[in-house]
Amino acid sequence: MSTHQPDQPTDLQETFTLRMRGLGTRTVLYQQSVAASIGLYNNDFLSIDILNEKGPITAGELSKLTGLATGSVTALIDRLEKNGFVRRQNDPNDRRKVIIVPLYENKEEVSNTYLQLHAEMLKLASSYSADELALITEFLGKASTVLEDQIQTLSATIRGKQSD
Repeated sequence: MSTHQPDQPTDLQETFTLRMRGLGTRTVLYQQSVAASIGLYNNDFLSIDILNEKGPITAGELSKLTGLATGSVTALIDRLEKNGFVRRQNDPNDRRKVIIVPLYENKEEVSNTYLQLHAEMLKLASSYSADELALITEFLGKASTVLEDQIQTLSATIRGKQSD
């Protein structure tokens, strides 16, 4: 794997970045469709996905990950708890904190919604060798890290503009 970065991006690198942006756009549109299909707002559903990925976290951590103000996160958690997507649990290490526990996988409507995508992605994955799939998986992990870093950078920029 080459780490050489030319001064000017190649056509292939430019096409790659455009395809990544396109994948990101389609992912957002798919998530919006899933959210609508189960009767949730997109931000609520994104929060559920974050909780599913990260596991139980505090409301403050969820606020940082979503970029929502703490008051908005409290209202979001209220909505999600009312609909059975999360539950609140006291933090055993700090009684002042509450941990938000996802109940995502218990929701049949969510798992049923993802069945077709899951099957199609498994079919796509099976078209690659184990070595190719390992490389793609490694790339996806690194790409996720790049995106998380960019989200943090943009969030800091937004906070800076709001405090001016």
